Amino acid sequence: MSITPESVGELLQSPNLGDRLQAVNQIRTLAPADGFALIQHAVTDANPRIRYAAVSQLSSLGQHDQSRTIEILRQSLHDPEPDVQAAAADSIGALQLTDAFEDLEQLYRSTSEWLVQFSILAALGELGDSRSFPLLEEALQSPNELMQMAAIGSLGELGDERAVQLLIHQATNPDWQIRHRVAQALSRLGTPEAKATLQQLAQDEIEPVAEEAKAGLSNQ
Repeated sequence: MSITPESVGELLQSPNLGDRLQAVNQIRTLAPADGFALIQHAVTDANPRIRYAAVSQLSSLGQHDQSRTIEILRQSLHDPEPDVQAAAADSIGALQLTDAFEDLEQLYRSTSEWLVQFSILAALGELGDSRSFPLLEEALQSPNELMQMAAIGSLGELGDERAVQLLIHQATNPDWQIRHRVAQALSRLGTPEAKATLQQLAQDEIEPVAEEAKAGLSNQ
């Protein structure tokens, strides 16, 4: 049986969870306009797995109508399920919806869910909004190393040279994964100080760190 907007729409109305999950997956095969129309039903489904899958798909389908998409994603940031909130943050970052920056910042400061905070920090790098800098700087002080790594990665993506001094301080972190992420971030920031720190990291005793730093130097 061929997949059509009508057949997918019928599955979305099914009382069976498996049918509705199948429908959300089938939306990927439809034309963007049809897919976008149908995904709007899925983002309000009673089941959080359906909402998560639908909100995640907006990272690509949202290009069809960004004004409507930002409305949906702002609402999804207040979903009762943290996974859905995290997916909304991911999609906002992927679509670079800078108008939603304040929504992300507010949620970051109000939630106690580390997954949501992590997704927001990661999204801020993709968002590319300089207003993110203070929040990312603050996140570097988090006791959670995953938060630190997300902040380091986003500081590199943001491309703000103010990040160089912050990253230099992390170049001697005892956690090699932090140093590895610092090497990645500094590779995007071509200042003399960034290059000097990459040269230092190129001598790191942990091979992945040294190789990442060397790759960064070769691209500058």
